[in-house]
Amino acid sequence: MDAWAPTAYTAESYDGVRQTAAYRGDLHVLVEAPDGTMASSTIMWLDEVNKTVEFEPVGTHPGYRRLGLGRAMLLHGMQLAREAGANHATVACLGAPAHVRARELYYGVGFRELSRDAPLIKTAK
Repeated sequence: MDAWAPTAYTAESYDGVRQTAAYRGDLHVLVEAPDGTMASSTIMWLDEVNKTVEFEPVGTHPGYRRLGLGRAMLLHGMQLAREAGANHATVACLGAPAHVRARELYYGVGFRELSRDAPLIKTAK
């Protein structure tokens, strides 16, 4: 969970995610450090009809960043997604301008920018 700190994501939230109909354990990649720390993780959500997969969330524990784990995990995940039938992949880098390293990681494994975050505002009546 440290990969996304601070976060409201809990073990109970994770259990809820795993109970959703779209969750597939074979498309969930966890990289565990020798000491048992969850070093890096991603869940891939497969849309079988459109043959696309979305990586969400993607995260690496701060103590294990810049070691190539995120890159290896994404490349392995793309292979798993291909084997599951996907021929297209997406990843959301929320707040991309402020997350330069994450953006560089995604570009480094072949993703390209499709769109930018667009704030939505509703005015009071």
